Amino acid sequence: MQIPRIDSRELIDRLKLEPHPEGGYFRETYRANSGVTRKGEDNLRAASTAIYFLLCDGAYSAWHRIRSDEVWHFYAGDSIDVHVLHSNGELLTHRLGNALEDPQAAFQAIVNAGDWFAAECHEPGGAALVGCTVAPGFEFSEFELAAPGALGARYPRHRQLIERLEPKRL
Repeated sequence: MQIPRIDSRELIDRLKLEPHPEGGYFRETYRANSGVTRKGEDNLRAASTAIYFLLCDGAYSAWHRIRSDEVWHFYAGDSIDVHVLHSNGELLTHRLGNALEDPQAAFQAIVNAGDWFAAECHEPGGAALVGCTVAPGFEFSEFELAAPGALGARYPRHRQLIERLEPKRL
């Protein structure tokens, strides 16, 4: 079974995707009406959120972290690598893609709350449409982009990968 190539411009228009601060394009598709609070906090937040996320044209998801668990889902296109840096310095790379065609790929990948992570198309020039579900729900106020050079200094063993996927300097 051959997967058709993604027409990135068509998907951006059809799905009404917008540029994401970490790279790529996104659109929130779901925000739960029910709310939850974190233990020890008073602010009510959505129990869960979901987005479409498109990587194309050499874009990548730069190193960032959030305060909630995030589940990545593969929808279409090429495989992507979701790199996760645990606080103990361990690097884990999930191959997210069509698990029916690629035995090294999985349809879902999990990033635990607080872990630094980045994502890129496995093959240069690739394009992939994925989804991300966050629980408790995503809030931009809890989104943290890595400061250039900071993660490489903290995890020198992975410096080359970290520097390649750092946020773009403006």
